[in-house]
Amino acid sequence: MFYYLFEYLEKNYQLAGASLFQYLSFRSAITFILALVISTIFGKKIINFLKSKQIDENIRKLDLPGESAKKGTPTMGGIIIILSTIIPILLFADFKNIYIIVLIITTVWLGIFGFVDDYIKVFKKNKSGLKGSIKILAQVVLGLFIGFTVYFHPDITTRNNEINDKKIEIILDKNDNKSLRTTVPFFKDNELDYVKVFKMNSENFNWIFYVFIVTFIIVSLSNGTNLTDGLDGLAAGSSSIIVFTLGIFSWISGNIIFSDYLNIMYLPGIGEIVVFVAALLGGLIGFLWYNTYPAQIFMGDTGSLTVGGIIAVIAILVRKELILPILCGVFLIETLSVIVQVSFFKYTKKKFGIGRRIFLMTPIHHHFQKKGYSESKIVARFWIISIMLAILSLITLKIR
Repeated sequence: MFYYLFEYLEKNYQLAGASLFQYLSFRSAITFILALVISTIFGKKIINFLKSKQIDENIRKLDLPGESAKKGTPTMGGIIIILSTIIPILLFADFKNIYIIVLIITTVWLGIFGFVDDYIKVFKKNKSGLKGSIKILAQVVLGLFIGFTVYFHPDITTRNNEINDKKIEIILDKNDNKSLRTTVPFFKDNELDYVKVFKMNSENFNWIFYVFIVTFIIVSLSNGTNLTDGLDGLAAGSSSIIVFTLGIFSWISGNIIFSDYLNIMYLPGIGEIVVFVAALLGGLIGFLWYNTYPAQIFMGDTGSLTVGGIIAVIAILVRKELILPILCGVFLIETLSVIVQVSFFKYTKKKFGIGRRIFLMTPIHHHFQKKGYSESKIVARFWIISIMLAILSLITLKIR
């Protein structure tokens, strides 16, 4: 809204300072600040409202330390994150940019299903919430939408570039082109072309495999974030680190100078994602103010499903989805711990008649709780791991 208003004022009235709103750095900074203000100031009002309506989390009896103290804590805190993200974006983002449109649709779509899931748990007193098949279907539909959009939309392109240092000018050796190239860590060329991997002779069928991969990534990461949201501040803190890193990737990929220096593909228009990332980061940090131990509010599926899905979509749009196993290593470990535990239990029960466990409890953060570690210490150490993985993800751009 303000983006177009000040663009109009600058063109027609040469209003002093109006050009500031055309700068990506300025709009990113102001969206971050506004999102942070909304999540901290209005977040408290939302928490009080949720408390007054007794919208609290159904705490499962797992015999974990501090379990009883969490009773009565309101859930659906993802509303704070979503509102803090969407409002600044509506005010300062460029809606002609396809990447912004895709991310808004992603946020609203997953936010609706997450909200319905929490609503069923709280008001219908059904601990299972929305049927798992319906949640998966919603994520699959989103995956199909993202896959089709990336593959077919004319504004989503890549561009090969060369830089002439002597003349300090940009020389484009090719026009914008549709491509299924993506960044792959630790490889010399730093790129992988899905078309070559699929080895399809006809381009008409390449999108089928690509859409499948995109859908798998969104479903996996959205549910992985949901599994991680089991301790105060764990999911929100880890997500903040991941989102910040994706913001760096977005800025580099949208800057032709730095993308050439780091030898990664230049993506026209992708820089606008930085504005969205700034808003989401502000919302997450503001939410974390109330979500750190002892939490005054829980994220709920409204937040965890949405944030996980957004992270996956941003990575896909920036062509960094193959770095996600490193960047989102905490989510991956949490998910794998559940898969390994369940698989091993079923295997041993079938073979020996008695199911055995590898971990004391999963997801793995509960295993450490059972081992006697305090909740705040577990969360802090997982944050440290997330920071290390984020740094490793960034340096993969040069380690080949």
